[in-house]
Amino acid sequence: MTATTVPLGAAAPSARRRRFARGVTPYLLSLVGVAWLSFFFLIPLVSGLLVSLMTGNPDDGYQLTWHWHVYVQLFTGDTPYWRYLLRSLVYGCSATALTIVLAYPVAYFIAFRAKPRWKSTLLALVMVTFFVSLIIRTDMWFYLLGGDGPITKVLQDLHLQGKDQSFLATPGSVIGGMVYNDLAFMVLPIYVALERLDPRLHEASYDLYGRGPTTFFKVTVPLSRSGVFSGILLVLIDTVGDPVNSSILGGKNTWTIGQSIQFAYFTNQQYNIAAALSTLLMVLLGLILFLYARVVGTENIEDLV
Repeated sequence: MTATTVPLGAAAPSARRRRFARGVTPYLLSLVGVAWLSFFFLIPLVSGLLVSLMTGNPDDGYQLTWHWHVYVQLFTGDTPYWRYLLRSLVYGCSATALTIVLAYPVAYFIAFRAKPRWKSTLLALVMVTFFVSLIIRTDMWFYLLGGDGPITKVLQDLHLQGKDQSFLATPGSVIGGMVYNDLAFMVLPIYVALERLDPRLHEASYDLYGRGPTTFFKVTVPLSRSGVFSGILLVLIDTVGDPVNSSILGGKNTWTIGQSIQFAYFTNQQYNIAAALSTLLMVLLGLILFLYARVVGTENIEDLV
C-alpha cells in the first residue's frame, strides 16, 4: 500500500488562497457597517455642514457659497443665540445631575436588593414610560403643574404657593420634565454596570472591615463608573438639544437652543442658521464629552458598554 503525495507546487496556491480569504473576509463583512454609518451618519453630517455654508433666503432659494459668516452671525446678530445655548447647557447639566441622583438608588436596588424574580418586572416598570409618546407624557405634566392642576391646588391649599402662581414657564418645570422623560436612560446603564460587579469584591471589602458606606464609595461607585458615563452620554445629549420640554413646560424666559433650531427651520425657513446651530451644538457636546471622558479616565469604547 503506497501513500499518495501532493506536490509542493499544488499545495502552495491553496494555502495562499486560504490565507487571502481569511485576511479579506473581515474587511468584506465590515463593508456593511461602513455603508450603514456612511448613509445614516456621515452623509447627513456633511450635508448639514454644507447647508450651514449656504447663502440666500426662502424666497430666492439657497446656494452653496462656502461663506462662514452665518457662524459669526450666531454670536454677533440681534438674536442672542449664545444665551440660548448657555441656558440649554445649564438645563441639560442640571437635569443630568438630577437623573444620576435619582437613578443610582433605583438601579442599585434592582441590582442588589430586589429578588431575581422581580428584576424583570422592575425594569419593565422603569421602561413603561416609553410606551407613551414623549409629547403626551410632557403634556400631562403641563396639566399637573398648571393653574388648575392637582399639584398646584395642593400647594395652594398648603399656602406654599400663591393663587396666581404656577410652576409652568420656569426653569424648574423644564428641568423637571427633562428628568422625568430621561430617567430611564440613566437607570438602565447604571443597572447593567452594577449587575456585572463580582459579588466577591463586596465580600472582600467586608472581610477587610469595610463598612457599608465605605464599600459603596470605594468599591461600588468606582466600578460602576462606565454605567454612569453611558447614562450621562445619553441624557446630556438628549436634554441639551431637546425642544419638547421647553416648548410645552416653558415660556419666553426658558427659550433653549433646541427651540431656536426648530423655529429657524420650520417657521423662518432659515435652513443655514438651523444647520449652523445644529453643527455648533454637536461640536460643543462632543468637546464636553471628550473632556469628561479624559477626566474620568474612560478612553476605551469597551468601558462604555
